[in-house]
Amino acid sequence: MHKIKLLDEYTIQKIAAGEIIERPASVIKELVENSLDAKATNIVVEITNGGKDYIRVTDDGEGILDSDLDLAFKRHSTSKIETVEDLFKIVSFGFRGEALSSISAVAKVEVLTKTSDSLTGTQAFVENGEIISKKPVGCPKGTTMIVRDLFYNIPVRRGFLKSESNESSYIDDTLYRFALGNTDVSFKYIKDNKVIFNTSKNNSLISNIYSLLGKDFSNNLIKVDYKSKNAHIYGYISNNTLYRGNRKHQYLYVNKRHVRNKIITNLIEDKYKSLIPINKFPVFILFIDVDPSFVDVNIHPTKQEIKFLNQDEINNSLENMIFNALNNNIYIQKLTFEREKKEPDYEELPLLFEKNLIDINVVDNNNESYNYIYKDNEKNKDIKEFNIDVINQAPKENVQIEEDLEPKSLKEPINFLNSFRIIGVVFNTYILLEDIENEKLLIMDQHAAHERVMYERYKREFESEKIAIQNLLTPEILELSTWEVDIVNKNSKLLKDLGFIVEEFGQNSIILRGVPLLFGIPQAKNFFIEILDGLTKDLKSGYDIKLDKIMKIACSKAIKGGDRITDVEIEKLIEQLKNADNPYTCPHGRPTIIEITKKDIEKEFKRIM
Repeated sequence: MHKIKLLDEYTIQKIAAGEIIERPASVIKELVENSLDAKATNIVVEITNGGKDYIRVTDDGEGILDSDLDLAFKRHSTSKIETVEDLFKIVSFGFRGEALSSISAVAKVEVLTKTSDSLTGTQAFVENGEIISKKPVGCPKGTTMIVRDLFYNIPVRRGFLKSESNESSYIDDTLYRFALGNTDVSFKYIKDNKVIFNTSKNNSLISNIYSLLGKDFSNNLIKVDYKSKNAHIYGYISNNTLYRGNRKHQYLYVNKRHVRNKIITNLIEDKYKSLIPINKFPVFILFIDVDPSFVDVNIHPTKQEIKFLNQDEINNSLENMIFNALNNNIYIQKLTFEREKKEPDYEELPLLFEKNLIDINVVDNNNESYNYIYKDNEKNKDIKEFNIDVINQAPKENVQIEEDLEPKSLKEPINFLNSFRIIGVVFNTYILLEDIENEKLLIMDQHAAHERVMYERYKREFESEKIAIQNLLTPEILELSTWEVDIVNKNSKLLKDLGFIVEEFGQNSIILRGVPLLFGIPQAKNFFIEILDGLTKDLKSGYDIKLDKIMKIACSKAIKGGDRITDVEIEKLIEQLKNADNPYTCPHGRPTIIEITKKDIEKEFKRIM
């Protein structure tokens, strides 16, 4: 039998560091958060080899007092909270006092820092949480943290790091989140001596989105803003034409902190059902401002998991906001011809501040002059004037007219098929229409269009009429697990509302005496099992499964691709589609209709250039 014993401090330090520092991106996250807490307005991040060998974060923040440096690298030392009560009113990014200690436990750290009140700065080298050397240096106000050889003292952990490109992509994501979430701060990101992006401080959010994510994003976003009693929610959400195959471009900020909240993510994605294709995800950049006392960020060491005290209020606000935004901003997908492919021209990337970029060796004209750039092989020289003032080279202004970037000015809701001429049907599936008023060629998928019409008709019937119940001549006995029986008992009213008559029958069994009639079709016990499986995940999913069933029925009853239909039937289908709540997509999110403008066609025939 192994005896219980205390771990030594070295082992404790490495275990604790492992919770905070998972990879190079974790280091950058912690250091940038420290810079933001220090009221920095310019932050420069440099990496080599995916951050595994070298990370440098430079800011123009408040700096660290020489007398505080020793404490700064000790575990649970922080300037951001003092008592446990402070945990319930956190306004800073950091508060646990573990970042610098954890980084220095698994990497070699160098710090250059100066406060506005100090005549000189301080240079220090730190390993295993201990300062091994320290001396005065000349440097501008702010702090530079240089992290070398991450996990050098834990070879097994370093071996688990991914390739340079993979680790770089994690860092890219981290810095994009910071740059989008802090428009009042200039961020410059340098990877292997190449500038990846350089944002302007005091930019608008839409300008940063345009700069960082591109024109396709900024053109297809909907601006949202909603205030409730205890929350302010604002930002941008995608329309029905912008979606991705993963959640990479879902940015959620609570009091400017980038966070994850499954409840909110699921709620938002639920609002896009039937608007975007299945297994695709909406894009959003959303900010939620609430009183700090309404948020618990002390859930996980990374501080990315949060809980709301007023989660129901947040949910209701989001539901109202997104429903109204999407209801007024659904568009026909535009078909564009693919041009000749060429290698991307990075000179043409939409950097709004491109003309303001300044060479990295130029120092801003201020009251201090620094003419020396720190080199690895010169770290033992005497006091020098270190040039870490590259932060002051950030663009000072942005002359782009930002109103031109607002998505609302790029698209207006169309008048759907006010005047059209039927050209014909191709492949017995696609209806060709000429939109006379808007000079467009419209291509309609007859199955998708009819499926949308049938789905909305069935959905209205389902929501407006009391569900009919079919009593079973031979009741069915279902064997369930103990926890499934418990779920049935807890949700007996909901199940009855959905059309099921259920009674307990023995210890782990129930008897099904009645089932719902969906449009005259009695549903089998398998449908009850589907509902029950949904209830184990979310109490609302019984309704969602019902809608999924309606989708399947609508799909089965709709006109199929390959079916021949007459002009009269086409006109009737178009009229029905015009009256649909969402005529632009089928229930599965596929487009019902796409458009080609006359201008696009004339460009292809070189009639116009």
